[in-house]
Amino acid sequence: MSTIIHTPCGEIEGTRCRTDGVTAYKGIRYATAERWKYPLQVTHWDGIYAATQYGACSYQPRAFYNEEDVPQKAFYYNEFRRGETYTYSEDCLFLNIWTPEDATPDSKLPVLVYIHGGGFTGGCGHEKHFDGPIWPTKGVIGVTINYRLGPIGFACLPELAEEAGHTGNYGLYDQMTALKWVQDNIASFGGDPSQVTVMGQSAGAMSVQQLCLSPLTDGLMSKAVMSSGGGINKLLNASPAENYYDFWHKVMEDTGCKTLPEFRALPIEKLFSSWQSLKTTDRKYAMVCSPCLDGTLLSEKAIDTVAAGRQRNIPYLIGTTSHDVMPPFLFQMAKNWCLTQNAQGKLPCYAWFFDRKLPGDTNGAWHSSDLWYWFGTLANGWRPFTDKDYTLSNQMTDYLTNFVKTGNPNTGSPDASAGTRTANSLPEWKPISSSQKKVLRLGEDATHMGSVNLPKLVYTMLTNKAVGE
Repeated sequence: MSTIIHTPCGEIEGTRCRTDGVTAYKGIRYATAERWKYPLQVTHWDGIYAATQYGACSYQPRAFYNEEDVPQKAFYYNEFRRGETYTYSEDCLFLNIWTPEDATPDSKLPVLVYIHGGGFTGGCGHEKHFDGPIWPTKGVIGVTINYRLGPIGFACLPELAEEAGHTGNYGLYDQMTALKWVQDNIASFGGDPSQVTVMGQSAGAMSVQQLCLSPLTDGLMSKAVMSSGGGINKLLNASPAENYYDFWHKVMEDTGCKTLPEFRALPIEKLFSSWQSLKTTDRKYAMVCSPCLDGTLLSEKAIDTVAAGRQRNIPYLIGTTSHDVMPPFLFQMAKNWCLTQNAQGKLPCYAWFFDRKLPGDTNGAWHSSDLWYWFGTLANGWRPFTDKDYTLSNQMTDYLTNFVKTGNPNTGSPDASAGTRTANSLPEWKPISSSQKKVLRLGEDATHMGSVNLPKLVYTMLTNKAVGE
């Protein structure tokens, strides 16, 4: 069964979701962009837009090989992508919307926009753990997005700065443009543009933080959620775009390109091959594809922005997993963010710690493992999830959707018509403060406020191989 609605861009057709009572609008083009040019928001289309299939993902390393034949990539492939088919392209600026099938422009439902992770070089907004979030059944519209990755999303060159006034962060500008598209169009899908929460995991969480630090994003989000990324660390700050000029000139030289037009026209396979080869020549190039200080979207180190209190004064949820990437550092970064928010008298910040040992192996709560639970998509996975997992996931989606509605994870919408209870029996999740430093423990034990053993996290980091890519 299809659904057709009218938006400021034109008519659009959605389709029934795998979740009962939910309509999905897949592969909506929110912007266009040429290589290393900033995105142009889509404002009109002719005819009825058939939003019934997912759009292309950004080019990424896995686009150039058969992932199933590469053993070292097996973990995340088996977890999130086995059996899935993806199309890769530079033309990748698409988003997906899930909304209650009875939503109307008068519904004014809160909105949750999710930014995927993948180290700024991989992933997309429709991997199976994102496919069919349960949020609309709890009164929240869900949105996932694609953005440019790797060298097409984060290259920095003086020639590009001269052309546009700044360079780098093309992927972040894609994310910001997606949020602007949501502001202009989500009411047609039943959403409230004044109640948009932005959420991300890993590189997506780092993206959320950068967006919350930028002076260009005022009014685009009312709340934020950062999972396994973000927070405060003196060493983890974006570098000036100029620091990467040398590397990208090396890529130009390596590929035989003498001018910017030649570089723009370079076959995508050669661009990715050169980038992957040259980034291994020096440790400083490991994160060459990541947010930079471009002087426009981001003009100062994150730690300086936060110290001055210039981050968005909105409620935050932030947390990590027990077997995360560098678990003690990520946990302390999240804690520091919350403590700073409180010390500066800003709106509440709630911290969590996820330690569920997912059934099926002994890898613990690895990086990204909590996504199944936040999205309520356990049934999409291969693991033998138990009643305990489904109960935990229901709690986590309740906390999350409550937060999206009110800025408080403990309470639902005051409007009973939103499809959720106005109060619930969830264990109280207390915000971090100078006198309350416990976090919400989610996982092996019953959900509760508790402490985290930092020496144990250090031991975990030193003795356990990080799971994933």
